Amino acid sequence: MYTKRGIMWFRQDLRLHDNEALCDAISSTDEVLPVYIFDERAFLGQTHQFGFPKTGAHRAQFIIDSVQHLRKALKAIGSNLIVRVGRPEEILFELAGKVKSNWVFCNRERTPNEVYVQDELEQRLWTIGQEIRYARGKMLYYTADLPFPITHTPDTFSQFRKEVERYVPVRAPLPAPGQMQPIMVRIEEGEIPTLDGLGLRPLPEHSDHSPGVRFEGGEAAGLQRLNQFLWGTDDVYAYADEQDGVVGQCVSSLLSPWLAQGCVSPKMVFHQLSAYAEERGAEGSVTELKHSLIYRDFLRLMVKKHGPVVFGRGGLAQEPKPHLKEDMELLRKWTAGRTGVPFIDAGMRELAATGYLSNRCRQNVAGFLVNDMGVSWQMGAEYFESVLVDYDVASNWMNWNAAAGLTFDSREDKAYNTIAQAVKYDPSGEYVKTWLPELAGVPADKIHQPDLLTPEEQQQIGLHIGADYPQSMIGTERWRAR
Repeated sequence: MYTKRGIMWFRQDLRLHDNEALCDAISSTDEVLPVYIFDERAFLGQTHQFGFPKTGAHRAQFIIDSVQHLRKALKAIGSNLIVRVGRPEEILFELAGKVKSNWVFCNRERTPNEVYVQDELEQRLWTIGQEIRYARGKMLYYTADLPFPITHTPDTFSQFRKEVERYVPVRAPLPAPGQMQPIMVRIEEGEIPTLDGLGLRPLPEHSDHSPGVRFEGGEAAGLQRLNQFLWGTDDVYAYADEQDGVVGQCVSSLLSPWLAQGCVSPKMVFHQLSAYAEERGAEGSVTELKHSLIYRDFLRLMVKKHGPVVFGRGGLAQEPKPHLKEDMELLRKWTAGRTGVPFIDAGMRELAATGYLSNRCRQNVAGFLVNDMGVSWQMGAEYFESVLVDYDVASNWMNWNAAAGLTFDSREDKAYNTIAQAVKYDPSGEYVKTWLPELAGVPADKIHQPDLLTPEEQQQIGLHIGADYPQSMIGTERWRAR
């Protein structure tokens, strides 16, 4: 009897629920071999221009956790997860020949590096009479459901949102499979690498008393966070009012790392939000959160529509800004949180310590690098690519385009008045003092401009500006003019 076999290639879809490629593999074949590959270019390589580690320790550990949990979940339904480190287009081709599969199933990616790997694998598979069967697992909306072809996607989010909300319903998420038939060919399961094995330093221990948040990867942890945010704590009620803040449980849903790695489906989040609004209200917050999911789709479609220009010096607008310089010394001061501007430094130290930063802080540190320090926005984008636990190609690069005023939504520089932002969103200095303990003794009225402290005041609180904490790189008259 002829046995149809499939390879399920997990990528940034590390879940069982609402996984269209997995459902297709199970329904179309008799046996399925699930595979995850730590692409050596992503985990052992460097960013394109400026040589940062391509995947930093926080995101790498999150992915390691997620792969471990996925293997456990697959074993619970009768299968397993084959894990390798290397190049997917080579390893999957080798496995396809060994198990004599009929298809490789995967959820399609749309950004350049990922598309290159897909295309390379597909060309290899054709030589042995096999092919890739693509599904759509990353987006809220199916591109086939959109009221326009991708090439005609509106270039502004407001217009995009109006059209999709008016014409396109969000499909219901698919259920997780209850069981799977393992492949009847002996294949070594492979070890899941550690941070050390990927050439990264172990993360420091994180306790309940540590500042910031530590994310645990995996589908179960992501669904638990969604349930806690909605049904467990009702934190969603405060989201509409507090989403622009920098301190507190309600400034973010904190779902972005699980969405970025596909541990949680955006359709699942969307429909849970709808159910919550119907049962408990909070329509304002629910609407804002739904818009953030729609925005993720918009950014992905912009990258698909416009291609490599998104990553170039001129960005989406194709208007290079010659005054921006590639100055590594200035960049290091920014990444180390040593600019002398407390609100910026606190954000950069939180990012380095946790891999995470609130949206408000991301906008401020990005705008400061580009508009106040005059440093290339691409340098900032690559640093974020390295360190963010929730890095998503489209979201990161499109938001840095926006910070530099290079999108069609923002054709002017995002020049924030950093002191005004700090006073508005951190009036007591709680956030700054959390991440800059050397400023713990500075009174609230000067916490955001400690270089205004007199020598006597500095002596009184045991702080020496210029030694214990740097002088501000930027004169405050710039912000007064704004």
